[in-house]
Amino acid sequence: LRYDDEKAISVFRKKKAKEIGTRLHAWAAETIDLGIKQPRSKQTICSYVNDAIGFKMSTEVILFYSKYFFGTADAISFRNNTLRIHDLKTGESGHMEQLMVYAALFCLEYKVKPGEIDIELRLYKNDEVIVHNPTAEDILPIMDKIIHLNKILESQEEV
Repeated sequence: LRYDDEKAISVFRKKKAKEIGTRLHAWAAETIDLGIKQPRSKQTICSYVNDAIGFKMSTEVILFYSKYFFGTADAISFRNNTLRIHDLKTGESGHMEQLMVYAALFCLEYKVKPGEIDIELRLYKNDEVIVHNPTAEDILPIMDKIIHLNKILESQEEV
């Protein structure tokens, strides 16, 4: 009852975009897992698929620190002392902070010190690839915050 024409169209378009994004992620993961390279192109999905295949990345990997702090990396690999995390964004949203949280979750889950590895994060969005190489000084505060907030949430279960 509260929707006008524009609001109804906006909600409809967002729902359709989310459905398409979900299907594209599933297709990309399957394509990567099968090793099917795409034509060389600046198109977001082609770059994402080809890079993930080239770096021999695993898809849809759950990073789990606790029942309160976890996430799913679109594509990830850890070899030769380098952590790579790639994220495919098919809509308007998407920020590097999400990938930094994933790097922190990886380090916490696998007890890896971020200062002892190289980290490369890539965001594939709007036909461009945004690359960020965070340092330990970037990742450690995120790890500390996750640990701190996890303790607070666990303590609330006891109340």
